[in-house]
Amino acid sequence: MTTDSEATLHCGVNEHYRRIWHTVKLIPAGRVASYGQIADLAGLPGRARMVGKALQAAPKPMQLPWHRVLRSNGQIAFPAGSDTAEEQKGRLQEEEVVVLKNRVRLVEYQWRPDLAELLFGLAF
Repeated sequence: MTTDSEATLHCGVNEHYRRIWHTVKLIPAGRVASYGQIADLAGLPGRARMVGKALQAAPKPMQLPWHRVLRSNGQIAFPAGSDTAEEQKGRLQEEEVVVLKNRVRLVEYQWRPDLAELLFGLAF
């Protein structure tokens, strides 16, 4: 049996995850964002690690474009050569994002939502 405070905590985490998932869904094909950028846009500044946990916890049927989220330096967060890194790299390349040495040039590919996207796409 859970206490009221435990139920509230779980609801809060789920709400945070929903906000993160919603934000990640807005990243257009051919663009990338950093974990910290997603946290900021989801109204969760300083919660970059939570973004990683939320992506990992996303239900498969959601088909979240997790591959568009990178470290703040443009690097893929998974070890180079790992199956997951190769999958992420492949998905990015299918969207014509250039990946060199496990890294994407954010100057060229970073998602920069315009005012309309911020006002109408984000619900926070």
